[in-house]
Amino acid sequence: MKTFQYNTSSRDDMIDITQDIQDWVTQEGYLDGVVTLFNMHTTAGLTVNENADPDVKRDFIRRLDEVYPWSHPEDRHGEGNTAAHLKASTVGTSETLLVKDGRLVLGTWQGIYYCEFDGPRRGRKVHARFNGE
Repeated sequence: MKTFQYNTSSRDDMIDITQDIQDWVTQEGYLDGVVTLFNMHTTAGLTVNENADPDVKRDFIRRLDEVYPWSHPEDRHGEGNTAAHLKASTVGTSETLLVKDGRLVLGTWQGIYYCEFDGPRRGRKVHARFNGE
């Protein structure tokens, strides 16, 4: 198992971690199998989405903000970050990716994103595990 750590720079942030995961797969010599990624935080998530057009990240965050506004008069959570918890649950905490011939199996425009919804934060953790050859 490998642990990756990320620092985020704003309340909402999407960090493309695709190359980190691919580099790890390559360094370890993994050939064929499955990589499971798990995010260790309740106000952040993981997703696979387009990584070619930076507007996708902006639109993604903007639309989540529309659905889950940062402040709502009826929110009772003491930390005031209910929106971050809802966004994280909607996006999800894990991703499962195939590996074939030592390469992540992703579509042409796909990338893996660490999604921060309650930043900025330091030392956000993602655990990765490989099963296969």
